[in-house]
Amino acid sequence: MSLPERLFKLREHGTSVRTELLAGLTTFLTMSYIVFVNPAILATTGMDAGAVFVATCLAAALGSAVMGLAANFPVGMAPGMGLNAFFAFTVVGAAGLPWEQALAAVLLSGVVFLLLTVTGVRRWLVDGIPASLRSAIVAGIGLFLAIIALQKSGVVVADPDTLVRLGAMTAPEPLLALGGFLLIAILEARGVRGAILAGILAVTALAWALGLVQWNGLVSLPPSLAPTFLKLDLPGLLHWEEGSGWSVLLHVVLVFVLVEVFDATGTLYGVAGRAGLLRLPDGRRRFGRALLADSTAILAGSLLGTSSTTAYAESASGVQAGGRTGLVALVVAALFLAALLFSPLAAMVPAYATAPALLYVAGLMLRELVEVQWSELTEAVPAALCALAMPFTYSIANGLAFGFIAYAVLKAGTGRWRQVHPAVWLVAGLFALRYALA
Repeated sequence: MSLPERLFKLREHGTSVRTELLAGLTTFLTMSYIVFVNPAILATTGMDAGAVFVATCLAAALGSAVMGLAANFPVGMAPGMGLNAFFAFTVVGAAGLPWEQALAAVLLSGVVFLLLTVTGVRRWLVDGIPASLRSAIVAGIGLFLAIIALQKSGVVVADPDTLVRLGAMTAPEPLLALGGFLLIAILEARGVRGAILAGILAVTALAWALGLVQWNGLVSLPPSLAPTFLKLDLPGLLHWEEGSGWSVLLHVVLVFVLVEVFDATGTLYGVAGRAGLLRLPDGRRRFGRALLADSTAILAGSLLGTSSTTAYAESASGVQAGGRTGLVALVVAALFLAALLFSPLAAMVPAYATAPALLYVAGLMLRELVEVQWSELTEAVPAALCALAMPFTYSIANGLAFGFIAYAVLKAGTGRWRQVHPAVWLVAGLFALRYALA
């Protein structure tokens, strides 16, 4: 019996090494845009972009390898979209934490996340949050990513009278960004694998042809990880006294944990269900291992120097290509390690080249709004408030708080308090406490 067969039980899953390798390549192509997007977002905090690039690749490789070997699931892992934006623009930008302390907050959220997983509270939380709020959270994060993308590309600019307005559409940056977005959408509609990556590279190539960026080469040894490796400042975070330090810390860790819980758990359920893995005799046991794998990946990522690592919904593309085992995730891990050699290309990619990827992912996330019960006001109003507050207050945290508090208040105010799960009361109470202590 070959090693892949012993490790991954390929025949039992009705697949082959060739199919798994192809599925792994497909998954990597659909999620590899993160090696360009994540450094661009986290660099806005003052973090070294080269070190973040290395941390992104290593965290993705480590998380995917653990997922493949421990759970035998065909799921790729990498720093999550939305979570990186919350880290950069809310925790560091709005709350004012240094990025070293923000990394410590990621570590704390990872510890809490792991404890919730081991004790079974994670499942209790997921089961307790109403579907309308879960959908609104995803859509709201999409809107948050959209405003970031439009702002970073110059499509939307600040205005003293109206807050925002259309930017200079004769400038090359917004035109390239919008063109990249349309290219991604066209390629995706035509079923081209790696469409998001192709869009980023196409905009970068055009920017180079126009003289807007400089060619620094294609391949080189990876940059040093030293600027971010083990730089998290846990003592500083625990003694942070700027403003209402402890209430802000509670707010930050709570939001990290909630987004991690819904994002990763929902993705794992979706991908595993599509692959038919939950129907297998050991499906539930392996799903438990997958939950532990994505929990431990968050801890590793914070030590390396990146925001929370999570399971990627793009893994469904590999399942669609026939992937059924952890060999897919192992291929993804190997390809992320190979991506370390392309740091000159990553350093060359401008913000308006990654903006189309953010905008396209945002559009996909907005599809969740169809799951909201719009005909039931006590479900629709909190969901709408949650989704709208995220971009308009420039904070995922505020959107979550508004949504949970409004849900609890509306249900109680209409005499339906028994419909509110204890998990909702708990989360709403914690958010209310945070604002009371502010």
